[in-house]
Amino acid sequence: MSAGRIKDIANIQKLGHVEFRTTDLERARDFYVNLIGLHETARDDNRVYLRCTEDKQHHTFVLRKADSAGVGHIGFVVAQDAELDRMKSRFEQLGLPTRWAGNDMLGQGRTLRVQDPLGFIVDYYAEIESVPWLVQHYHLHRGASPTRIDHVNVLTPDAQAGYDWYTQEMGFGCAELTEGDAPEKRVWASWLFRKSTVHDIAVMTGAGPAAHHVGFSLGDPLSIIKACDLLAGAGYADSLERGPARHGISNALFVYVRDPDGNRFELYTGDYLTGNTAAEPIRWHLNNPVRQTLWGAPPPRRWFEEAMSVEEFDGHGMKKTKPPLMQSVPSYVLD
Repeated sequence: MSAGRIKDIANIQKLGHVEFRTTDLERARDFYVNLIGLHETARDDNRVYLRCTEDKQHHTFVLRKADSAGVGHIGFVVAQDAELDRMKSRFEQLGLPTRWAGNDMLGQGRTLRVQDPLGFIVDYYAEIESVPWLVQHYHLHRGASPTRIDHVNVLTPDAQAGYDWYTQEMGFGCAELTEGDAPEKRVWASWLFRKSTVHDIAVMTGAGPAAHHVGFSLGDPLSIIKACDLLAGAGYADSLERGPARHGISNALFVYVRDPDGNRFELYTGDYLTGNTAAEPIRWHLNNPVRQTLWGAPPPRRWFEEAMSVEEFDGHGMKKTKPPLMQSVPSYVLD
């Protein structure tokens, strides 16, 4: 990337929120609130705004009514509102589609929306309404009770370019990565962070742009088992797509779940603290199977072959939906 990098003029704090598209807003709301245990902050005609028990911001996960499933956009929080103007100038310098979009979302202040070089719609904002902290409101905890939204995992044909964008241009650290053989040593996947955990976003090699999953953190390993029991008891046993098992990369205990629309999310606990964005990443060889699974059953084929569609800007600066994406993802690529 050229000089004047965004990491020098913007301070991204963490993953702010992810928006899921749903064909049945009430059904999705019931699933995520009453079974998974997210908390509803607000709603309008087209969206339900949700958060986790540790969140002090208006929303970290949003359901939007749509004609098909998938991911609408990803949001990142920056430290100061003034940074958005500098970011807009930089994005325009790079020729990226950009617009102001703050009025689109309840509770969210001035928002810079961009289609990034990987093809994803991303919101950047500093101001968002504060809400009551629910950690000690135990009487309101229900379901699996996620503590926070932890990460989003995306697919792009050139994961090296995704790694370069986030580390060289956006100021992210890399906790772990997967690479091929020397002398090329191409990055096939990377776990990238701004908050002090393993990742806010992971960028994988695959047909894209597409989204593989969103990860929610749980409080402890037993919460993973409780979540599986709750889902099975409510008739969603077949929605438990992979796990429980433990990743090699991140060290996290996990289970992957498909919601009633088929959107994929991960319930996740037991990763480690990072904090230094300049630290050298842990490097994994492309053909090391421990990366994916330290222990546990191997993933089903659909875990590799199915991903969530994403949205893009049209010629008027608005968004349009790409068709649902079915793809073949090499088994050595994903976490």
